[in-house]
Amino acid sequence: MPPTIVFTDISFPTPREEAILTQELNAQLVKVHLKTEEEVIATCAEADVLLVAFAPITRRVIENLKRCQLIVRYGIGYDMIDVDAATERGIAVCNVPDYCIEEVALHTVGLLLCCARKILQLDASMRAGRWDARGAAYPGHRLSQQTLGIVGIGRIGRTVARMAQALGLNVVAFDPFVSASDVAQMVSFDELLRSADYVTIHCPLTEGTRHLFNADAFSKMKPSAYLINCARGAIVDEQALIGALRQKRIAGAALDVYAQEPLPADSPLRHWDNVILQPHAAWYSEESFAELQERVAESVVQFFQGERPRGLVNPQVWKPRS
Repeated sequence: MPPTIVFTDISFPTPREEAILTQELNAQLVKVHLKTEEEVIATCAEADVLLVAFAPITRRVIENLKRCQLIVRYGIGYDMIDVDAATERGIAVCNVPDYCIEEVALHTVGLLLCCARKILQLDASMRAGRWDARGAAYPGHRLSQQTLGIVGIGRIGRTVARMAQALGLNVVAFDPFVSASDVAQMVSFDELLRSADYVTIHCPLTEGTRHLFNADAFSKMKPSAYLINCARGAIVDEQALIGALRQKRIAGAALDVYAQEPLPADSPLRHWDNVILQPHAAWYSEESFAELQERVAESVVQFFQGERPRGLVNPQVWKPRS
């Protein structure tokens, strides 16, 4: 029987992506936009495959899936999927671990440069009719005399490190799973916080990293330091960040991700000119957009053709199909 594939909250499947799934598998495609556990349970109980952006695929959801064999995440992180629950049910979970590496790394470096050179403040001053390089934004420092601290030295973190070194920055990194690196000096988390002029986050969201950046962490950062986050919003305790900004414990922040998305209109983060805000856009380019969709579709085809799918995050459930 052809599989039923539910796009749980994807608004952009392309004709090519759909063609891969329908021509290769004769699949029945269902496009919906689900936001809650209840909506996912009600719609997906008979699905063979779930293709997920941010819909909550919790243990409760998984326990109510009657036929599901495969869940694929449109992206690198999969914190919205209870992988342990899926594994217990023998459901394969895949992500796309190697797309948008260049895009996120470049976006991170772009935000760093905006912080370092006060580009947005100078632009706003010019648009207000002024010509005042020093008055609009206090002078920064040479990058060659500053340190970038990278939290998480995986694919994106390593790419950021190489780009930063090309700009002359000293690069240090913290990653509990990496003891040595050819692109950064590995240090403890506390040492990174104390030494870095810019701290950028590139680790996954797990129970161990949730609110890793809390009031204690901010108290250890330099008052002149900037926080950059293009990873996951919940890695940062947003209230602690707001407190650090109010108390001028840090110099500013550049954020592409938030605890709640979209960022609420009344968020205090919108009120400071030393906070750069982006709408979860670091991943995007025309190339990464196409690559993401094709790789998701290819993972599904591989699975149903008996091949181990790319990006399998729980390999213990993999059993080649006859």
